[in-house]
Amino acid sequence: MIAEFEIQGQDFKRAGEACFEIKNRLKRLGIPAGIIRRVATAAYEAEVNVIVYAHKGTMQVKLDNQCVEVTVSDVGPGIPDIAKAMEVGYSTAPPYVKQLGYGSGMGLPNIKKNSDWMELHSEVNRGTTLRFKVNLNESPK
Repeated sequence: MIAEFEIQGQDFKRAGEACFEIKNRLKRLGIPAGIIRRVATAAYEAEVNVIVYAHKGTMQVKLDNQCVEVTVSDVGPGIPDIAKAMEVGYSTAPPYVKQLGYGSGMGLPNIKKNSDWMELHSEVNRGTTLRFKVNLNESPK
C-alpha cells in the first residue's frame, strides 16, 4: 500500500488533500502523467463524495506492477439507487453543497470514466464501499 487517508464528512476545507498527496506519491514513483491524472480525478471525486454525503471514511491506495487500486469506504447514509446515482447529472446534494461548487452529479460517472474497472457496494443507513483500478499501461480514456 502506498497510502491510507482518513476523510471527515463535511470537512470542505480539506477537500482534495488526499488526492493531492496521492498525485505526489505517484509522481515520485515515476508513474506516467496520464495515469496519475486518471487516478487523481477519480480519487478526488470519491474523496468529495465522502465529504459531502458521509460521516467519515477512509481511502486506501495500492500499487502493484499492473495497476493503481483505490478503495474508499465510508460510514454514512448509503446510496439507495446505485443505477440512478451513476447517471450523469443526477445529484442528491443539498443546496448549500451546490453553492460551494460541489454536487453536480458528475462524481460517480467521472470515477467510472477515468478507471479501467470500478465496483460499488452500498447499504442504506450503513455506508458505501467503492473500489476502482487504473491500469499502468497507458490506455487512453
